[in-house]
Amino acid sequence: MMSNKPRVRFAPSPTGNLHMGNARTALFNWLFAKHYGGSFILRIEDTDQERTSRKFENNLMEDLKWLHLDWDEGPEKGGEFGPYHQSERLDLYSKYLGKLISDERVYPCYCTEEELDEERLTLLSMRMMPRYMGKCRNLTDNERKSLERKGRRAAFRFKVGSGPIEFDDLIRGPMKFEGEAIGDFIIVRSNGIPSYNFAVVVDDHLMEITHVIRGEDHLSNTAIQMLLYRSLDFVPPSFAHHSLILGKDRTKLSKRHGSVSVREFREK
Repeated sequence: MMSNKPRVRFAPSPTGNLHMGNARTALFNWLFAKHYGGSFILRIEDTDQERTSRKFENNLMEDLKWLHLDWDEGPEKGGEFGPYHQSERLDLYSKYLGKLISDERVYPCYCTEEELDEERLTLLSMRMMPRYMGKCRNLTDNERKSLERKGRRAAFRFKVGSGPIEFDDLIRGPMKFEGEAIGDFIIVRSNGIPSYNFAVVVDDHLMEITHVIRGEDHLSNTAIQMLLYRSLDFVPPSFAHHSLILGKDRTKLSKRHGSVSVREFREK
């Protein structure tokens, strides 16, 4: 029996209708919270303003209600850890970016999409894992100012060390990733919008999430997030990465397998 009541979250991006795989993740979180008398939080990850829509958000909440997966905190419910839309939390991400800048854990990157694509193709042609090779990591102040005068807007990248990144998964046991294979990753884009991995770490910490239950396709994200937890002096939650729903061909369930959203099954 758990001594402290768990706090879990389901944090979808409203860029489409609720996928069956995401509904399954929501179910696992809801069951875990109910079993241990904890809280199930709904958080809307809507920082991608070009792809998210209010329609999909409304559909998502309707589908969760139809499945009887009621949330304890979040949109329509409120709670003391809000706001529960990432688009309303930008000042919080900015605060923690400032900490990482002052601690020299991040640096401005001025590379264009074309330059990054070229680097990626070069690495692939050499049969190497695509990753950022650190072109902007050691720029001088004069070099940075010169790029800014040319109109380059900087993103911020996290400095990844060369050592292993290790964590225990409640389902899969000890996990280990190599920092060299990840490369310096973006935490805030050049338009000021935080990346998924940065925003989720800040949110999960501030919302006092105790357990993160999600699909195994997030394992590499967890390695990245562990670096951020440590650099921000946050205590990470416990992680559990479950298997994915597969189609008949044993690949991840997608539209080519037929219906994939809760709404489609509802309509049928």
